[in-house]
Amino acid sequence: MADTDQAGARAPGTAGFSIEKIYVKDLSLENPGAPQSFKQQEVPQIEIGLRTSGDQIDPDVYESVLTITLTAKIGDKTLFLVEASQAGIFTIRGVPPDQIQGVLAVHCPTVIFPYIRETLADAVSRAGFPPVHLAPINFEALYAQQLSQLSPQPAAIPG
Repeated sequence: MADTDQAGARAPGTAGFSIEKIYVKDLSLENPGAPQSFKQQEVPQIEIGLRTSGDQIDPDVYESVLTITLTAKIGDKTLFLVEASQAGIFTIRGVPPDQIQGVLAVHCPTVIFPYIRETLADAVSRAGFPPVHLAPINFEALYAQQLSQLSPQPAAIPG
């Protein structure tokens, strides 16, 4: 506790990260083939789409949103489509401005992920299907991949 004083306040110059609230921002479920889809014996293919976003809403306060879309198909027939946007409000202090995007793209979604995983599993179950349990996601690797795609590639030198 070297970075806090007696009153629990953070010492100047140290980074701070706290979760203020985690909540469902949006939830959508489509079950277009019901009740016939429940008779299917084949295992559906599950497509997973993922997006993250983050915005400053007050000084040192940010909203991070993790959106995941699950689409279950057998051939060209959609059994179900579930999209959830799980959000969090975070207080982030003492982080240099050039590093805030990394916190919003890696640390905040990592905190939010267990909540959206549960939200999606529950929604799929309520649609009448076995729950889909997502494997953990490495948001740090995804962010590094995104940065490498955005950075300019060195030009090839003709030889």
